[in-house]
Amino acid sequence: MIAMNNILQDLFTPALVTAIEANMFDFFRMFSHWPQAEFHDDPELLWTMTDIPFPMFNNRMRAKFTLEDVAVAAAIEAAIARCQANNVPMLWLIGPTTMPTDLGARLETYGFLHTENAAGMAVDLQALNEDIPIPAGFTIEKVNDSVALKTWFRPFIAGFGIHDSFTDPFIDLYECAVFGAGMPLHAYTGWLNGEPVASSSLYYGAGVAGIYDVATVPEARRQGIGALMTLAPLRDARAMGYRAGILHGSEMGSNVYRRLGFQEYCSIGQYVWRPEHEQ
Repeated sequence: MIAMNNILQDLFTPALVTAIEANMFDFFRMFSHWPQAEFHDDPELLWTMTDIPFPMFNNRMRAKFTLEDVAVAAAIEAAIARCQANNVPMLWLIGPTTMPTDLGARLETYGFLHTENAAGMAVDLQALNEDIPIPAGFTIEKVNDSVALKTWFRPFIAGFGIHDSFTDPFIDLYECAVFGAGMPLHAYTGWLNGEPVASSSLYYGAGVAGIYDVATVPEARRQGIGALMTLAPLRDARAMGYRAGILHGSEMGSNVYRRLGFQEYCSIGQYVWRPEHEQ
């Protein structure tokens, strides 16, 4: 935590940008605890393979290719070949420390679709804007058992518009990640008038507190619930002694996070490859 205290004196330092990425890399290491996934933490690439046809389950990130062009091409082609063999799509994340710096453009030449740039954001937990009105009948509970986790996934799936067929793999993965020994992932459920309407999670890694999985069901949006679901885990992190909160905000959610005091410091590009019949 001492290092992050120093970083917060100057939030534009490269160390904070690195932490925004590094927390994300740590978050995806949850796949290493899941029997259904093949997980690799190679010097050039962090990657996961499954037989589940959802991009997040077959991801690539933390590319550090310092090789000649032909070798970079070979690495991309190897990743595609693995996904072709399993007939699954792939998610490749590109950040400020990615090498080579033009990897995103190279991926597009192989049929990857650039789907979004997520905003890498951070906030000083001592300077949070906590003046967020609470809707009548709204409460937040931390997930403490498998039954509560299954309930947590109801707004997660509905809020992100994920097909119901992927619910069971997500539950299986997160059960390993949330309840595994020593795992630093914590889940939160938002309730409105007795119904689960929102989700969020908190991941401790790289010296910062990372916010993930913020979702609200469509019928409960525009009430400040997303901000509250972000604020509750950050308060817990602050109580644990953390000074910096980070997240990777979508275009739709970034204004919510700015309301809490988050500022943008980098960008995380998201590239998706799909089998030919799905292109």
